[in-house]
Amino acid sequence: MSRPEHLAPPEIFYGDDEAGKYTANSRIQNIQASMTHRAIELLNLPAWKAESGALLLDIGCGSGLSGEILTEYGHEWVGFDISPSMLEVALDRDVEGDVMLADGGQGVPYRAGTFDGAISISVLQWLCNADSTSHSPTARLLQFFTTLHAALSRGARAVFQFYPQDDDQVRMIMNAATRAGFGGGLVVDYPNSKKAKKFFLVLWSGGAMTRPKGMEEYGQDVAMNEDQALPQGLRAEHEQDLDEDGAGPSRAGPAQAKFQSKRERGGRFDKKGGGKSKKQRAKEDKFGMEKGSKEWIMRKKELYKKRGKKDVPENSKYTGRKRRPQF
Repeated sequence: MSRPEHLAPPEIFYGDDEAGKYTANSRIQNIQASMTHRAIELLNLPAWKAESGALLLDIGCGSGLSGEILTEYGHEWVGFDISPSMLEVALDRDVEGDVMLADGGQGVPYRAGTFDGAISISVLQWLCNADSTSHSPTARLLQFFTTLHAALSRGARAVFQFYPQDDDQVRMIMNAATRAGFGGGLVVDYPNSKKAKKFFLVLWSGGAMTRPKGMEEYGQDVAMNEDQALPQGLRAEHEQDLDEDGAGPSRAGPAQAKFQSKRERGGRFDKKGGGKSKKQRAKEDKFGMEKGSKEWIMRKKELYKKRGKKDVPENSKYTGRKRRPQF
C-alpha cells in the first residue's frame, strides 16, 4: 500500500473531498485524539504552566482535531497548515485557535520566543519528500527546525508523532534537529506491537523552563534547573517487568500506560464468559453487540449521522422490533 506522501504533495492530496472525509471519520478522530493526549503528556509542561495555560503551536494543524484537545486542556494554540482545504474545514468547524496557511519547509513564520511548546501529529514525514525539482528534503528540514527552535521559549519542548519510512529517514530528521540546536531523541511506544507502535520525536531547546515573576501561585515549587530527560516509551503489559534485554526486572519503573491486546468488552477473549464459538462470534460486531438488535441498529444510525449521511431514519417504537416468523 502506497504511503500518502508518495501519492501527491499535501496541499493536493488533502483537497476538498479528502479533507472532509478525514475530519468526519470517527476512527481517525479517535486515533488523532489518542496521539494528541500522548503528545501533551510528552511535552511535560511545568505544573505552573499547565495550570495557568500555555501558548502552544500546532504544526500541520489541519482541520483542528488536535487543537480541540489542546483547548480542552485549557491551552491557547496557534496552528498552520499547507492545505487550504483543511484550513477551510477548520474555519467551518469554528475552532478556538488561530490558523494560517504556511509551508513548514520554508520556515516557521513566528517571532522568536513566542511559544511554550509545540506538537505535531502525522506531519513530519511529509517534509522528507521532494515535491518539486527545487525541493531538498535536507534543506527544508533544517530550515524548519532552525526557525522552530527560534520560535520556542527557553526550555520549551516540541513533540512530533510521525510515521518514518525507514531508519535512514529517522536519521535524516534527527540530524537536522540536532544541527538546529535541539536536544532530545526518539520515544517509541509499544515497540513490539505492529498495530500499536508509535514514533514520537521529543525535542527541547536549552535547559529547563524558568518560572516568571508573578506565577508563584501556580503549582508547587520545584527545582527549575534540572536537566531535560527523555521519557520512557509505553510498553505492553507483559513487558513491564522486564528490562531492555529481557533478562530481569525493569530498572526504568512501571510503564505509564497499558496496551491491552485483548478485548475488554466481553468479546471472544472474555475470561469470565469463556470462549465463544465461531457461530456466536459471527452474530456479533467488534463491540460485542448482536447484529440486528435494537442497540446495534441505534448505534449504526448514530454513526451514520456523525458521518453526515443523509436520510437516516429516526428511531421509533418499531426500531429493532422482532418480527414473527412467516410460514
